[in-house]
Amino acid sequence: MDFSQTFKRIGLDFKALNVAAAPPLGGRDHLRLRTLVFLRWLAIIGQTGMVLLVAFGFGYEINVGLCLAIIAASVWLNALLMLGGRSRSQLKDWEAAVQLGFDTLQLAVLLGVTGGLNNPFCLMLIAPPTVAAANLPTRQGIAVIGVALLASVSLFFWSLDLPWHEGQSLYLPPMYRIGFLAALLIGIVFTAGYAWQAALEAKRMEQALEATRAVMEKEHRLSALGGLAAAAAHELGTPLGTIQVVAKEMMLALDKDDPLHEDAALLVSQSKRCRDILKTLSQQPETVDEVYDQMPLRAFLEEVAEPFQHFGKTIHIDISMDGANSSAITIKRRPEWLHALSAFVENAVDFAATQVWIRVDIFDAHVALSVEDDGAGFSAEILNRLGEPYVSTRHSDVKAQLRHKPGGMGLGFFIAKTLCEYSGAVVSFGNRASPDRGAFVKAMWRRDQMQISGLEL
Repeated sequence: MDFSQTFKRIGLDFKALNVAAAPPLGGRDHLRLRTLVFLRWLAIIGQTGMVLLVAFGFGYEINVGLCLAIIAASVWLNALLMLGGRSRSQLKDWEAAVQLGFDTLQLAVLLGVTGGLNNPFCLMLIAPPTVAAANLPTRQGIAVIGVALLASVSLFFWSLDLPWHEGQSLYLPPMYRIGFLAALLIGIVFTAGYAWQAALEAKRMEQALEATRAVMEKEHRLSALGGLAAAAAHELGTPLGTIQVVAKEMMLALDKDDPLHEDAALLVSQSKRCRDILKTLSQQPETVDEVYDQMPLRAFLEEVAEPFQHFGKTIHIDISMDGANSSAITIKRRPEWLHALSAFVENAVDFAATQVWIRVDIFDAHVALSVEDDGAGFSAEILNRLGEPYVSTRHSDVKAQLRHKPGGMGLGFFIAKTLCEYSGAVVSFGNRASPDRGAFVKAMWRRDQMQISGLEL
């Protein structure tokens, strides 16, 4: 659904928000050098402790000097990076990829001299590519994953014996080693892919929520203009009154034949006009919170539906309650409700065949508001993802697709759902029960959350 048209009424264009969908493995925050240095120190401590434990704690035969020399390579790298004075700086993507590639190779060599694929700590090879997938762009992320995969395969063909009791060796059948290699390769790819997808979804969700915040900030700024207009009218009223009085005295003091008399009369008329304008501004509903904040429920729903009345679809408004006059019911005019319901109505109008219904059912404890249409309804694959950002399609509808502008982000439904849930609503959606056609979106609030008045609770 293209939600941008609705928000253009308040002067907000989504293109200016710069919240386009993030590309895969792109546009991530850069890794800090301090982060990689810290993780590498943890690896150094863990590797050193395990080597010393195996050699002196368990008494297994292990080339301690060679292992510590390999670990020392990571120590030297960290020392050089820290002495370089860049521990707080952000790394370029290729720099982070090189360091993660080094960590992968260092770990692979250490595993190679301590048993290769027979060493259960081969699982640790998953760590560097996972960090790369979650934080680096596509090219650099895939490069680190490729290094990890090649290192794993190399361990299958070359490695020293696993440290074991003196005079004994641990032998694993080739088929078992092949299975372990396959599990390691799958684990690297799967874990890295999961981290990439999770980071991408988090980024997209952050962008979508930023769009929601921008919408609400814009609306609240516009709502505040009413108070500013009232203050301006109050402050300017006194000096304009003084100008009008002085101009009248000047006009009375001058002869009608005097050329300045006409100018003085003009000053009087224009100052009066300014005072009338300010008086009108001060009397606008926006300046009276008690009146403007509460409005008839039907008028509120009509305001929601009004922008879509000329789209060739009939919009019905139904208010249902037990034994009460609907004209007496008022509702708090909240910007988030106005925008959310406008989005739901716009979506229904886009996909309706001829009819759209806006229904309000008022119960003792709850208020339910639903928007229904007689279109094709939600498709099964979209219904499972509806409410997530960047989901913008229902059953194929040529006319609706023609109305959508190229480049729509599919944020409308997500923003509307978020705004309703922010105010305490429970939002549900689906297709209408047979024999009716079309889809429905329903939001339910507690009566106190909806702030409906004009009825006895």
